[in-house]
Formats: sequence, structure tokens, C-alpha cells
Amino acid sequence: MPPSAFEDGDPRRRLLDVLRCPLCGGGLHLSAGALRCGRRHTFDIARQGYVSLLTGDMRAGTADTGPMVGAREAFLGAGHYAPLARAVAGVASRWCGTHGTVLDAGAGTGYYLAAVLDAAAETVGLGLDASKFALRRAARAHPRAAAAVWDVWRELPVRSGAADVVLNVFAPRNGSEFRRVLRPEGALVVVTPTSRHLAELRGAAGLLEVDASKEDRLARTLDAHFTFEGGGAQELEYRLSLTAQEAHDLVSMGPSAHHVRPEELAGRIAAMGEAVETTASFAVAVYRPR
Repeated sequence: MPPSAFEDGDPRRRLLDVLRCPLCGGGLHLSAGALRCGRRHTFDIARQGYVSLLTGDMRAGTADTGPMVGAREAFLGAGHYAPLARAVAGVASRWCGTHGTVLDAGAGTGYYLAAVLDAAAETVGLGLDASKFALRRAARAHPRAAAAVWDVWRELPVRSGAADVVLNVFAPRNGSEFRRVLRPEGALVVVTPTSRHLAELRGAAGLLEVDASKEDRLARTLDAHFTFEGGGAQELEYRLSLTAQEAHDLVSMGPSAHHVRPEELAGRIAAMGEAVETTASFAVAVYRPR
């Protein structure tokens, strides 16, 4: 959310009709570099462009650290997940409609949200994430994207039925809230790793294993609120050829970074040599509101 966001003439001004005050549920307006509601609850816009809607004792859960976000930006910037971004954009843009709204729940640096907005002209996007370090990038990821600090496990600071598309890429899934904020004709796009994702790296670099019950848990999380669109998830799989530094960034940008000491990780990556081959494998699923 660069400083001009929500001002007259900026397409992101439409997002004021999407957001709501997390304390009282009222509408928000731009005033003196902050978002305010009618009851004078105030949320400052950071100089990097994002706004934090968490106040007082409303703390987010585990958030990505600065080094994790830096590693992610370097890895994604090298284009290794560009095929996934194109796939997500191709699926999500079909549901955006005219002057659509995309909510990215767990947006990270806004990489996938930006890809969707590139593919869907006149659509605006709001990225929510617990990490202020990630949102410093997300706020500038696209001219039609805004970003706000929020814990997606909580009730979302978004009006009911306001979103055409909810994106959920490697992020927590709050099924009831995703259903609430989606329009009846909207779509939830979920990306998860398959059991083959980064299989060659897991043992060597100490990555967390992909939970074998992840698909069952995904179904339990969403079944009460959504139905599968079409025949099921679309799988995308391809080989990654990485340098040692890129492999280090890949491991460092994910949840395994919380479980492996930096010096231990550096040693494991060095032992793999200068060229690292592994598999990228994802499932892209579309769900429709019940």
C-alpha cells in the first residue's frame, strides 16, 4: 500500500469498500496517513506502504522473519516458481470478473497475487499476512495491490461477500471465514505441495516432511463450506536445477527454517555440492462456496 493507496484516482481506493474495522466492524476511510473508522479506531499506514490492523493484545501467530522473507524474495525473483505463478494466475483470473477483487490470505511477498493481477485487468487485490517483513514487499508487488498485517486464523477484517477470489498458497486455511468473505459466485484457489515436492532435498537438507494426511486435513477444513470445482486438483510438476545458494534460499524461506540452525543448514547444503537437482510438485485446487 504505497502512500497514494486509497486516494482519489487510485484503483485501490475500491478496497475501502472491502475492508472493515477489526475492532467494531465499521467502514474505514483514509485520513492523514491512516485508515480510520467512524468510532475513531485508527490504523497507521507504514512508510513501506502496508497497514497493520492488529492492535493491543491482538498478536499474530508465528510469522516469517526478515531472513526468511529475504530468502524467499531471492528465490522467487530467480523465477524458479514462475510456472506455478502462471498456473495460479490462469486459474484465478477466470473467476475475477470485471473490476474484481482478490483476497490473498497468507500473501507473503505478494508474488502470486501480483501474477493474478497481471492476468486480470482492472482487478484489485488485498494481501493479508502476519509478517510485516513480507508485507513490505507485498505492498509494492503490484500497482493494484494493497497489503495489511493480519492473522488469517482470526475473523478477517473484510466485509462479507466482498471477494471474487480468495487465494491460499502454502498458507493456513480458515474455511468458515473464506466462505464468508467470498461472493456466492466466487472461487477459492488453494495451492499445496504434493508428497513428491522437494523429495530429494528433504533428508539431505533437513526439510520437514510433507504430511501424508495433508489432503485429508484439507478436505476436513473446507468440506463444510466448499465443494470441489471440476474433477479435482490440477497437479504441476517439474525439475529444479539450483545452485548451492538457491538451494539454501529455498530451504531458508519455508517452515523448515524454524527447525534447523543456520550453521547446520549451511553445512548440509555445502555437502550437496554446487549443483542441486530436485522436484517441484504442487496441487492447484478450486473450491466453490456451498
